[in-house]
Amino acid sequence: MASLLAKYLTPPMPQVTPEYDGLEFRWKFLTFRPAYFTNELYFLGAALLYFVVFFVGKKANESRAYKWYEAHLPLYKAQFSRPATAEGLVQDGNSDFFAYSTGRRGLKSLHTVFTLRPRHDLFQLIYQFARGLIELDYKVHDSVELEFTFREPADKDTAVTGCVWAVVAKDEMKQLRASRWDLTFTKTTDHAALPQSLAVMSEFADITSVLFKPYGAFSLPAILSQPDVQPYFRSLSLTDQPRVRPEHPLASSERSKRLILSLRLPPSSSASATLPLVTAAFQLVDIIAGEGKLPGVRGGLHAQLRPETRNKLKKIRDEVEKEIREEAAKEKREEEEEEKAAARKKARDEKLSKLSAAEQQKALDREKKRLLRKSQGKVKMR
Repeated sequence: MASLLAKYLTPPMPQVTPEYDGLEFRWKFLTFRPAYFTNELYFLGAALLYFVVFFVGKKANESRAYKWYEAHLPLYKAQFSRPATAEGLVQDGNSDFFAYSTGRRGLKSLHTVFTLRPRHDLFQLIYQFARGLIELDYKVHDSVELEFTFREPADKDTAVTGCVWAVVAKDEMKQLRASRWDLTFTKTTDHAALPQSLAVMSEFADITSVLFKPYGAFSLPAILSQPDVQPYFRSLSLTDQPRVRPEHPLASSERSKRLILSLRLPPSSSASATLPLVTAAFQLVDIIAGEGKLPGVRGGLHAQLRPETRNKLKKIRDEVEKEIREEAAKEKREEEEEEKAAARKKARDEKLSKLSAAEQQKALDREKKRLLRKSQGKVKMR
């Protein structure tokens, strides 16, 4: 039996004849005739193509990320006492890069996160291309996100009011709404000071009025309206809520107020094209936190909002937290009921296993009658 199986699995020997007159390589007792390895040549070529794509794509991603980081590093150094860790730009895989900055008034930290296309993976590139042909709204591009986390002072009221507000490129809105639960707090409107390609998402118009008004020479709508930066702008959002809806009320240590700037990563040759947007983000941080030298920012966003707006914002958050707490409590009760039902069933099964076959049948018949009466009672109540 084993010999038959081995014979079946052994590939047939190549037909080597003395009449072979093709290309041949000989070395001592070894002979290599390429004409017999046509399929292997295709496999070798495919493997070589994959490795070429891998190394070229890997280098291309590294170049785009490092060029952008180097172009913006002087600004980071001017803004932070510790603009980067000892490692600088940290690479995670071949398409994700990270940088961490800290040491600035009003801010706890800045996380800079690069998410690039998988240029090193030929199969993922083919998948993305095919999906783009099927789903017209599916878009994949290189992006960089700057997440500013505000510092919460312990000895006084915060200058950063808890709210959700954003300016979003309209072609990014569908994807952003699907991935950001916090933006469900807002209403979407156009704004006369912005180009038609951008929209405002805000809980109250009062927040937009404060953030859009000029502060000396600084005007956020004017910067967002510059034609040179519009191709790279995706969204700018101020939020005090998590991106994903929490399953239970968050403790104060789990909460944070953040300004998030999301950009399309420019090509390496134009790495500094997004400098005006990043500079504007730092200035907006000062306006929100009430820091810096811009005129009219004293007290921050909290002091500039109307008292009724602050009260409404607080009321909304209290209602959402109450709803989350009630849902968490309901889910916990359901889990406890399921555990109790499972424990009762286990005890009942153990009791039945100790009875004789006839007694087990009688017990099962009683259980069926009980369940039938219970179901009939529910029908009558309806």
